[in-house]
Amino acid sequence: MKVIFLQDVKGKGKKGEVKNVADGYAHNFLIKKGLAVEATNANIGQLEGQKKKQKQLAQEELEDAKKLKATLEELTVEMKAKSGEGGRLFGSITSKQIADVMKKEHSIKVDKRKIEMNDAIRSLGFTNVPVKLHTDVTATLKVHVTEE
Repeated sequence: MKVIFLQDVKGKGKKGEVKNVADGYAHNFLIKKGLAVEATNANIGQLEGQKKKQKQLAQEELEDAKKLKATLEELTVEMKAKSGEGGRLFGSITSKQIADVMKKEHSIKVDKRKIEMNDAIRSLGFTNVPVKLHTDVTATLKVHVTEE
C-alpha cells in the first residue's frame, strides 16, 4: 500500500515521502496513529501544493535576506564605550549590545545569535562583523566604537 508520511518514522520514511509499505502496517499503525495517509490522487495533489508553497516561502525568505544584506552593508553602527590607554576598552562590546543598538537606533531587528563574532570587541575603532542572515546570505556590518 502506498502512503504519504506526515511525520518522520524511523527506519521507514521522512515527512512528505511517498512509500510502499505493508497493508497491515499502514492500516494498523501508520494511519491509525496519524503518522501517514493513504496515497490517493487527492492526497498526492495536496502534497505537491504544500511543497510548492514551501518552496515559494523559502524563495521569499531568501529575497528578504538579500534586501537586509544590502541595508546592513551600507550601515555603520556607532557605539560609545569607556577606554583606557592605547584604545583598550574597559569591558567589551558584545553581539547583544550591537543587536540592541541596531534595534533602538535603526529599527532593524537582528537576533544576537546571527551576529557571528569570534570574540567580543575590546578596542576602539572600526570593526567588520559578519551577520548570518540566511544559510546562503552573510552580510558584513561595520561597527565603530568611540570614546565615551
